[in-house]
Amino acid sequence: MAAPIVIVNYDPRWPAVFAQLRDHIANALRPLATRIEHVGSTAVPGLAAKPIIDLDVVIATRDDLPAVIERLHPLGYRHEGDLGVPGREAFTTPPATPPHHLYVCAADCTALAQHLALRDLLRAHPDTARAYGELKRSLARRFRNDRAAYTQAKTAFIEQALTQGATPAPPAVWLCG
Repeated sequence: MAAPIVIVNYDPRWPAVFAQLRDHIANALRPLATRIEHVGSTAVPGLAAKPIIDLDVVIATRDDLPAVIERLHPLGYRHEGDLGVPGREAFTTPPATPPHHLYVCAADCTALAQHLALRDLLRAHPDTARAYGELKRSLARRFRNDRAAYTQAKTAFIEQALTQGATPAPPAVWLCG
């Protein structure tokens, strides 16, 4: 059984954890990685989140992926494929490292663009970030052991926020939770 979904208050140490992970990965991937982005909720100051750092390694082209896989292997990362998200390649988290998700995306990847757009929107709109945090807490209680349902239930809010560029109306799930 998967670990239960836990949402915690923002931890001001998350940027430093990201920087540590980024630097370690960047050293192995020079010059293949054009940049490494801190994405997901831990990248938004003040936002409640699962205490897991999300990193998107950006490569110029998917043609670089085999070399990236090869260079990440000695660090303990194992390629898992796209896990259903075309263009975003996932890797296992090595033991004895801070909890994190590592993804590799080509610069033109739609999933990368969406990660960055959501992160930047939430950073620029604290009210939207606060509403998103409240939704995540509610959904974590409701779907504590069902990660797929938790993720799916956030989708309408995320899509509406990205479309509107500000605080979307509360989704119906809030009324249930």
